[in-house]
Amino acid sequence: MTWRNPKYELGGVNHLALVCADMERTVDFYTRVLGMRLIKTIEFPGGTGQHFFFDMGGGNALAFFWFADAPDAVPGVSRPVTVPGIGEWISAVGTMNHVAINVPEERFLEYRAKLKEDGVRVSPVIDHDDSEDGYAEKLHDGVFVRSFYFQDPDGILLEFACWRREMGAPGDVAHTPKTAADRVTPATAG
Repeated sequence: MTWRNPKYELGGVNHLALVCADMERTVDFYTRVLGMRLIKTIEFPGGTGQHFFFDMGGGNALAFFWFADAPDAVPGVSRPVTVPGIGEWISAVGTMNHVAINVPEERFLEYRAKLKEDGVRVSPVIDHDDSEDGYAEKLHDGVFVRSFYFQDPDGILLEFACWRREMGAPGDVAHTPKTAADRVTPATAG
């Protein structure tokens, strides 16, 4: 039986909206490199901006704003500097850290190779498990998701991920949530 939300009938992500520096470059990357279909474009009055939508499959869309006066990204603050497995991937509170795109497990390694052929720098494959480190050196039955990371032309962190089992089983939710008081900030460090 599939779990159902008793409070709201939510159907997944309608769209996730991000900000890009160059809409033409963004359209090229998401259509040519990732094969997404551009499904809607909006032009704001007076040349102030644009809002474009891409079909991600499964009824989900990825959208981008282009604002004529948008400030530049600050790597390590507004977005990660690079990708897990290659470098620093922390971002500030309230930011979007990455977009994980579901892909079929049987095509996972093929898709990684295709991105590399297109000149996209990809992270090593990370097999996420419940070990202390959170990842496995070798694929085994306890790996619940396989993933690798890469960045779009604006440095937005993307992930291709494939679930290996259904989540929500006993033991999948086993950690006490941290609070703001648990954070290590410059004011509390040292």
